[in-house]
Amino acid sequence: MKYHIWTIGCQMNSADSQRLGSELERRGYVWTERAEDADVVVLNTCVVRQQAEEKVYGRLGSLGTVKAQRPGMVIGLMGCLVGHKVPTSLRKRFPDVDVFIPPSGGATLTDLLESRALDDAARDAEQHVVAQRWQAQDATVDAPAGSILLPTHERGRLVSAHVPVIFGCSWVCTFCIIPSRRGPERSRPADEIVAHVRSLVEQGVREVTLLGQIVDRYGYDNGERDGLPRLLRRLNGVDGLSRIRFLTSHPNFMTDELLDTVAELPKVMEHIEVPFQAGDDDVLRRMKRGYTVDEYRTLVGRIRSRIPDVAIHTDIIVGFCGETEAQFQGTYDLLAELQLDKSHIARFSTRPGTVAAKMMLDDVPETEKERRRLVIDELQESICSAINTRLVGSRQDVLVEGEQKGRWRARTRTNKLVFFEDPRPLLGRTCPVEITWAGPWSMIGRSLDAPAVATSDVIALHTV
Repeated sequence: MKYHIWTIGCQMNSADSQRLGSELERRGYVWTERAEDADVVVLNTCVVRQQAEEKVYGRLGSLGTVKAQRPGMVIGLMGCLVGHKVPTSLRKRFPDVDVFIPPSGGATLTDLLESRALDDAARDAEQHVVAQRWQAQDATVDAPAGSILLPTHERGRLVSAHVPVIFGCSWVCTFCIIPSRRGPERSRPADEIVAHVRSLVEQGVREVTLLGQIVDRYGYDNGERDGLPRLLRRLNGVDGLSRIRFLTSHPNFMTDELLDTVAELPKVMEHIEVPFQAGDDDVLRRMKRGYTVDEYRTLVGRIRSRIPDVAIHTDIIVGFCGETEAQFQGTYDLLAELQLDKSHIARFSTRPGTVAAKMMLDDVPETEKERRRLVIDELQESICSAINTRLVGSRQDVLVEGEQKGRWRARTRTNKLVFFEDPRPLLGRTCPVEITWAGPWSMIGRSLDAPAVATSDVIALHTV
């Protein structure tokens, strides 16, 4: 039996798909690259932007055609389009979907398919056998809670993995659909997270990124205000793990204790993701972000004073409801002043069910939103070019993630992309390189401990 999982959206969706693939592989299913060849197909969805949602509808349409020819195929719809409470309207709109799966679980696919088999006795015998098989094998799985068996096509090849530590969100920014789709925040038990990470390391993973909609609120739902620093200390002691990152943080919960922990622990990277979203206090208030521009500016100063050579990434939304040209200029000016290492820039898109959709007017024209996005993108490119150029001639320790066009693809501790040549098998290793060229989005390095070899031999060796 074969399975296929199609994923769109954020890192949390990618992590959810990986865990679902693990569940299927534990039960003997084999991954296939082609959805048309699979017995079980799951679409893991995103609705943060309209474009992503439309892609899902297109995939569902094409799968419906395939299922008409192969009625035994099981189609599962997962993620934010489903939400943590499956709406009846979805079941009516997509009759070809057999299983609706909330984001990050809620009920395992085994439970959902078992319920499907029990609730609908008219299902064909093949699918009933599949559900029974999963139920029987579920009791035989013997692994620590939280551990994961990577899908076969990733096992031994995956160097960096995402690990959810807190599901959902309770902050409810006015533009964000996540709380209504993923539910309130729920922190995973620390023991479960540690078991998850250890199982990844045993399968070749060397770097983990801890995920949460507001990751620095890890433990808050259990009354723990130091949950993330304590978790980082435990993971820092996992043998075989080289690097730890976490995202995304919220300015209101980035404590000095957390920053000092990042600075102290050798495996935690000098890389902080903390969105400011807009550079105007009135816009931030309408977004319900809970901080001011000056407070964010002060936070950046605290981060840089406590963590030397830190890279700070941010998120920016342009064209939010009522954003004037002067307010947009405040966003531009703040980024220009702070010189942050990377910005994830998005045009505001009204999403049904959010506070903005119910109570605000999306009055910035789409053409103007795109113009503002391009202006910020151009500024960020110039900032990245300047930051990376200063690294030329420096030594950087890079973790090798894979190969691309005959060169190794790797990342610095501050998450900057570096390509370099070396004839040795380096996947998953940390290597010293000297930066010889820098562009805004990547750099080229020279391996400092590579054996002498002709460049043509290197390219030939690594060409796939």
